[in-house]
Amino acid sequence: MRHEQKECGPPQHGLYDPSFERDACGVGMVCSLRGEKSHDIVVKALDVLANLEHRGATGYDPDTGDGAGILLQVPHAFFSEEVAGLPEAGAYGVGMVFLPQDPACRARCERTLEACLTAEGLEVLAWRDVPVCPEAVGELGRSTLPVIRQVFAGCGRVARNHLDRQLFIARKVAENAVRRDGLAGDGTFYLPSCSSRTLVYKGLMRSFRVADFYPELRDPRVASGLALVHQRYSTNTFPSWALAQPFRFISHNGEINTLRGNLNWMRARQGLFRSELLGTGLERLFPILTEGASDSAILDNAIELLYHAGRSLPHAVLMLIPEAWHHHATMAAEKRAFYEYHACLMEPWDGPASIPFTDGEVIGAVLDRNGLRPSRYTVTKDGLVIMASETGVLEIAPENVERKGRLQPGRMFLVDTRQ
Repeated sequence: MRHEQKECGPPQHGLYDPSFERDACGVGMVCSLRGEKSHDIVVKALDVLANLEHRGATGYDPDTGDGAGILLQVPHAFFSEEVAGLPEAGAYGVGMVFLPQDPACRARCERTLEACLTAEGLEVLAWRDVPVCPEAVGELGRSTLPVIRQVFAGCGRVARNHLDRQLFIARKVAENAVRRDGLAGDGTFYLPSCSSRTLVYKGLMRSFRVADFYPELRDPRVASGLALVHQRYSTNTFPSWALAQPFRFISHNGEINTLRGNLNWMRARQGLFRSELLGTGLERLFPILTEGASDSAILDNAIELLYHAGRSLPHAVLMLIPEAWHHHATMAAEKRAFYEYHACLMEPWDGPASIPFTDGEVIGAVLDRNGLRPSRYTVTKDGLVIMASETGVLEIAPENVERKGRLQPGRMFLVDTRQ
């Protein structure tokens, strides 16, 4: 018997089809050009998020939003004091885990996740209860509020440079096992992030209440060199804790109009998937794309597969969201060859979209080939980069502005914090 986990809204019924869901949102990013970690980056990102409140919405419950969140680098200085026995930064991963409220279901999900982490050669180091303030979310949001915990996993038998890949595999296997066996009951089992580099805090709160719900975001020990933020506006979708953004690599303003074709092609290719890095038994990861999720969540699924199969994040993004190259007479031959080659491997995921992305080291954004979801950026003289779906999301003294501009259709805006 197949059990369906009720984490992404209601199933298809009558005239309702989840594949028709679309949304339009507010997105933003803040980073240090030099990659310097500070709590100030977190504060500024939360300010950007609060200033995107007008891009979201509420229903009859004015305190429950469509979804908001923030993605940070893993704050090692904070965790090293909160969790005993952690190794050095980068030698462990953190999974942010949404769990069912029912104690028995929750215990089954935790045991399954631990078993999957161990099976992939990782060492489960600790669990941590994430302090939350339910009063920061309205009655509707509280009615589906998951238990939120963090799991810490060390390298164990895994080489450090393969840690994130094994975390990805363990997470996918655990999600599939829980969904297949109905271990979460009617509750939620979902990992917003599971990485040695990035950590996602999100939920059904309004944008200016994210730090109220997750008070540790105000702790000065929580430092990051970059941050993505997202304020969701569900045009005709059902908000859920799992579908709030950012996702594991991206936040997304727009829609993927080719989604049904993209889904069908990915399903058709699954039997041909091969990867030296991901190893044998790839069927354990199927379905690669989460059935019934939003177009944004499914795009994130596709990007993380390409990333963990060995491509850089910018490479993966350009494979899926290429610029208009077919009749571009002045495009360099090397770039044209790149797009032509990858067109044989992957059809474009097309539609009006502004997509900020990060893997915890590089951070950037890309626009759809027609530029239908504008985004603007500012670079300051003191080494700060701010990009958002509109200008004016952060107060910056005019004399501190080095340059500003807008993203170009089909072009990528990228900051490598390692350089």
